[in-house]
Amino acid sequence: MTHSRIEADTTPLTRRGAPPRPPEPEEPKRRRPGGKLAGVLLLLVAAPVVVLSALRGVGFDQQKYAAAAIALTPYALPAAAVLALLALLLKRWLLAIVLVLCTVLLGLIVLPRAFVKARPIAVGTQVRVLSVNMFFGRADAATVVNLARGAKADVLNLQELTPEAVAALDAAGLGQELPFRVFEPGAGATGTGIAARHPLTRIALGRTPAPGAYAQPAALVNLPGPRGLEIMAVHPRDPVGPKGAESWLLDLGTLPEPRTEGPARVLAGDFNATLDHSPLRRLLGQGYQDAADQAGAGLTSTWPARGAFPPPVTLDHVLVDKRCPVDRFDVFDVAGSAHRSILATLTVPSSGP
Repeated sequence: MTHSRIEADTTPLTRRGAPPRPPEPEEPKRRRPGGKLAGVLLLLVAAPVVVLSALRGVGFDQQKYAAAAIALTPYALPAAAVLALLALLLKRWLLAIVLVLCTVLLGLIVLPRAFVKARPIAVGTQVRVLSVNMFFGRADAATVVNLARGAKADVLNLQELTPEAVAALDAAGLGQELPFRVFEPGAGATGTGIAARHPLTRIALGRTPAPGAYAQPAALVNLPGPRGLEIMAVHPRDPVGPKGAESWLLDLGTLPEPRTEGPARVLAGDFNATLDHSPLRRLLGQGYQDAADQAGAGLTSTWPARGAFPPPVTLDHVLVDKRCPVDRFDVFDVAGSAHRSILATLTVPSSGP
């Protein structure tokens, strides 16, 4: 009997005509929360905040729209913080990192203004400096005089002082309350003046004004005792006006540097600039102190006095010699003015350099 040998076929199943094994299904890509639409909307909203942070970081305000945007820096801080949180929740990691960096940068810039700074030690004469923007002469004169009287102001700086406003202030009794003055009234916003409780001597401070600049008179206040006070009424043209930021930069560039010896020097008025604008930061870098910032009121807005648009910002300042401690800073509404008035109480040292 013949026996046949049967060998097992070890050929893989696929080689014998069987259908191939289907590939394993790929895992579906995980969608980010909110999808593409949420990401695009978040990017569109975040872009202005990032751009503003960059403008403030590099100090670019030589163009009027950039100058206007930089004035809104305090508002960019909470916006950046909220958007950074949203970016984290929506897992937009790169945008979240950028917004966190913006939040940190803006926080370091803005938040210190809400805290009282260390005061220099000085013994001398306490002086109250009041600044009021008359808003094309329309501010209520009786309110201004009553404010100066109630605050016991030693010096009153007036911006946008028209001849008609001077007459109204005199009729309201300004001459009896603050009898000494250096006034340069003018039409519209061009006029400025200084009224004081103590004798004034007109002096020249700063560089020659640019053509078309508003009046910015200066005077020596002859305080009781051995030490006087130099004060300048400040009102540069605004950066978004007809001539743009160039005239604004020129006007702020004529302001004098602080003194390191002799009479203390104070600049007070409507600077048309916030603490985030480079010309004002330059003055502070030279040795002035912003009275509101020193008193922990650096985030208190002064313009516009009413309404939410444009967003209120801090345009009015009292810059003081760093030898002068700032004892107090107050803000008041004035009927008829678009600006809030500011009052800085400081001590002018009677001795020292």
